Amino acid sequence: MVDISIVNIKKAFEQGKDILDGVSFDVYEGERVGLLGKNGAGKTTLFRIIAGELEPDEGYVSVAKGKKLGLISQIPVYPGHFTAEDVLKTAHARLVAIKKRMEELEARMAGDFSRALMDEYDRLTAEFERGGGYDMDYTLNAVANGLGIPMEQRRQLFSTLSGGEKTRVNLARLIIENTDILLLDEPTNHLDIRATEWLEEYLGKFKGTVLVISHDRYFLDSVVRRTVELENGKAVLYNGSYSDYAREKERRYQEQLARYEREQAEAKRLQEAADRLHQWGTGNKRLMQKAFAIEKRIERLAQTERPHRERAIAARFGEKEFRGDEVLVLKNVSKSYGGRTLFSGFDALVTGGERIALIGDNGSGKTTLIRMILGKERPDTGTIRLGPSVKAAYLPQVVTFANENRTLVDTLVYETGCSPQTARNRLGAFKFTGEDVFKLVRDLSGGEKSRLRLCILMQEDINLLILDEPTNHLDIASREWIEQALEEYGGTLLFVSHDRYFISRFATRIWEIENGRIADFSGGYEAYRARKAAMAAAAAPKQKPAAKEEGARKKPARGPSSVEKQLRRLEREIAALEEKLSEIEAQKLEYATDYVRLMELDEEAAAISKELDAKYEEWGALA
Repeated sequence: MVDISIVNIKKAFEQGKDILDGVSFDVYEGERVGLLGKNGAGKTTLFRIIAGELEPDEGYVSVAKGKKLGLISQIPVYPGHFTAEDVLKTAHARLVAIKKRMEELEARMAGDFSRALMDEYDRLTAEFERGGGYDMDYTLNAVANGLGIPMEQRRQLFSTLSGGEKTRVNLARLIIENTDILLLDEPTNHLDIRATEWLEEYLGKFKGTVLVISHDRYFLDSVVRRTVELENGKAVLYNGSYSDYAREKERRYQEQLARYEREQAEAKRLQEAADRLHQWGTGNKRLMQKAFAIEKRIERLAQTERPHRERAIAARFGEKEFRGDEVLVLKNVSKSYGGRTLFSGFDALVTGGERIALIGDNGSGKTTLIRMILGKERPDTGTIRLGPSVKAAYLPQVVTFANENRTLVDTLVYETGCSPQTARNRLGAFKFTGEDVFKLVRDLSGGEKSRLRLCILMQEDINLLILDEPTNHLDIASREWIEQALEEYGGTLLFVSHDRYFISRFATRIWEIENGRIADFSGGYEAYRARKAAMAAAAAPKQKPAAKEEGARKKPARGPSSVEKQLRRLEREIAALEEKLSEIEAQKLEYATDYVRLMELDEEAAAISKELDAKYEEWGALA
């Protein structure tokens, strides 16, 4: 069954310039589809058309009847007094309305036993239970905790949250709503690794349909099973994950290039033959006819377009020669804020050529540690020292320039002291070509500013490069450009990132900030994950060995003397089980922000509910 049908969609924002030029594809029920394309290719525009927020110039979108669709890129406007908690609770608005109506019916049924009231109450009860009404608080807490929305943030006014925090709350609201079709526009942009992995796990179990825009290649590999790329206003379809898409795209490129080159070689051979016939055939009608026939054949032959590929960055870092064993030394480093310890007692020695990934949850202190290494903040205790021949360069998460009213050329000339022509050449190597070099810096996107700052950094002689979220807000092509540049860099690299693909590619050592300390892992990202899994398994409580069969076998209970005794026994057991369920519900509220404990309680409740159902059946048969 088709959930979304997109038929010949065209959309232009400038006269004569279609951003979408006849896009057509179907998304089937339960599919996970990745929508790829360069920044500006029209991905978000297409999402807004699917959601009904924009009208296409031509074509139409059809969504399966009765399917509820949710879009994450558009954050709704809420009343000014709404907290983040109020926003999350709007996801249960329908269930709350059903519960209110049930309470009204309960009050009326105290004195009115009409069949109509009882039928309505039974129907609403079934609908309330089917929609998860009895688990509303648990679901809300589990999702908020999984996406890293702490209780103190849930109490804040929604209007005071940052853009990233609002996006995360809105994503949680959509998940709690249990929408049939999820349109996710860069859902991992404001998530740390833990929250991203939680989202991947949730989407793996989600029964509905998912269409996602993302530049997170690790996330795409984990989630999507089909890929649609918007290229030159058209939709190009690929089966499989991101890695499958990348391999297939390269195969199609090589195949088209080989076909183009064969056709060009054949056209050249035929043209040379036609030219010779023209030379020899002056006055010879038969030879001239043959030459014209060959030229007609050339016109029919040359049909394949030359495939286009983005030019790689043609620049590399200027590296300062490193002398000595110590690039960076940290001894007993500690830092606290507002009575909260970010990390304490950290010791580390960094040597030349190491590539260290600094990871941890949002707010754990990663950027604070970077600022301390750069000398912009002081540790509470301990010392941080750079080696004597170390020259460091820093690419911050949010890139700014002293004067953003300068053009790109003037900025490069001012900051590096090069000539205007050299500046243009260097900018060209970083994909700033033609009239782009005369843009004002203030008009650049966040990704373009990062690219410009990187262009400036690469002209300096450095041997310690520090990057804070270098791939954030960049499309896949831009991420690959930065990665190409870093591949050629031989100095020491320290970077903060939630991009697991980037970490996996570059990290040879990992510093993880967690629970007020910094753990130092040698090896790459996959080795780190394996060690974390082993540590979690070792820390898990050991299961008691199964009792021997003889000991485990219970003696048969003596049968009661009458049916009444059996009924009374069952009623006592049912009451005890119901009491246990009530206690678990109370514990769920107590452990509202402890996702692991909530999952354990949920499993206990499920087991008790199953036992309770069996007791009710037995009681019903006896009664």
